[in-house]
Amino acid sequence: MIIERALAERLDAADPLAAFRDRFALGGDDQLIYLDGNSLGRPPKATLERLRALFEEEWQGRLIRGWAEWIELARRAGDVIAGGVVEARPGEVVVSDSTTVNLYKLAVAALDARPGRTVIVTDDDNFPTDQYVFAGLAEARGLRVRKIRTDIDAGVSLADVSAALDDTVALVSLSHVAYRSGAIADMAGITAAAHEAGALVLWDLSHSAGSVPVPLNSANVDLAVGCTYKHLNGGPGAPAFLYVREDLHTQLRQPIWGWFGQRDQFEMGNDYQPADSIERFLVGTPPVPGLYGALEGAGITAEAGIDAIYAKAQSLTELMVTLHDAWLAPLGFTLASPRDAAQRGAHVTLHHKQAWQVCQAWQARGVIPDFRTPERLRIGPAPLYTRHTDVYDGFARLRDLVAAGEHDAFPAERARVT
Repeated sequence: MIIERALAERLDAADPLAAFRDRFALGGDDQLIYLDGNSLGRPPKATLERLRALFEEEWQGRLIRGWAEWIELARRAGDVIAGGVVEARPGEVVVSDSTTVNLYKLAVAALDARPGRTVIVTDDDNFPTDQYVFAGLAEARGLRVRKIRTDIDAGVSLADVSAALDDTVALVSLSHVAYRSGAIADMAGITAAAHEAGALVLWDLSHSAGSVPVPLNSANVDLAVGCTYKHLNGGPGAPAFLYVREDLHTQLRQPIWGWFGQRDQFEMGNDYQPADSIERFLVGTPPVPGLYGALEGAGITAEAGIDAIYAKAQSLTELMVTLHDAWLAPLGFTLASPRDAAQRGAHVTLHHKQAWQVCQAWQARGVIPDFRTPERLRIGPAPLYTRHTDVYDGFARLRDLVAAGEHDAFPAERARVT
């Protein structure tokens, strides 16, 4: 099957998000093709300028007086995410800590709100840190984790979740977009089923925030967490965010009682009285550089609009599937993501029996994806700065290197970071 590069060029010419590419610092290597935006986004130019101002003007010039503005950053960044990234009301999202810490805080709060129930439901292909947190809580509290067996390419289904529910379940926690395959879970259907069983629901939005619509309010979601350094381009290790539905703010109490969650923080009282707002889920002093990164990255996403971003994500991933079928399937690749664009997020995963070697060879050819077990290439274009021609040229290099057997020269043993 012949697919002309002109097809990708026409798609780029009609791209309503094309101008956003210039808003990012792309580096000096014009030949590098970056297809790993679902792991770490590129730096927005506005973030670089914001951090320069922080170090040269705010910190250097204002010193401790800077906290008069910095003290509100966690809430400000959360409101940007609530207003333009996920479907939430102002005051329902705050940026703090890591995704793992936020997951722990909200899971404990949810379990405490369902006394007498002894089961946490998740799936066996949920992101590992989520599974570790639940296993630790179960061991510490004498609970049980009930894992749904999941098709790692198709993702978790409403039917499978419903079958795992009964009146012993306190918490259901799943990823909205599966980290391995990109499969999108039925947020509304699963949340409704969990509520009918009397359980609370905690969604991990790490691979959906900034790439697909996230209907937290319309799906009546209780709790959610997500990171800001993938599709939100907040920077490596940028703080995560958490969502708590407004009516639950005063009903739930998280386990880490810190002074940023205290009702009257600077009274310096000895007794902990949590704030009545989303701030009760904060803990300690936040990282100001990371908050600025999250604020700027989320702001660009909100400006572009999540519907436009998702539309381009579907276009980019459809092109990848088309090129896979034409060029890569004859070379031993198989599609390890849902074929229906409406069922997948902004990344596509391909299986190959030598995927780790192929990954290394592809990087040597100037294309950056990532590798995930078992033997999968995870390919994540970022709609705000990835072009269709990047996808076309990157896949052409992949086709050529595998056809030539270049990957056989690379080590089969995996590195620590893949």
